[in-house]
Amino acid sequence: MPVKNLRTLVGLAAALTLAVPATASAITVEVARACEAAVAKAFPPRQIGNPAAGSAKGTAKDQREYFKKCVANNGKVDEAPAEAKDSKPAK
Repeated sequence: MPVKNLRTLVGLAAALTLAVPATASAITVEVARACEAAVAKAFPPRQIGNPAAGSAKGTAKDQREYFKKCVANNGKVDEAPAEAKDSKPAK
């Protein structure tokens, strides 16, 4: 009987060890603030003080991608966001 309890205990310990989530690294406050300021500068609002009005440039998806790129580069991004390419050839 003790062997069966030991197997159960070892199995339970192994299951709990595998169930522990992996630790995720969090961004620092400085990086988050720098990236938020960069997003606000790159994607100005249509109406100042009205976030529901949307952005004058780009979409919400563009803003999220820009923020993620900024965080990945530790708070440093290009001066201008990638503009949508026009399908018309230049003359």
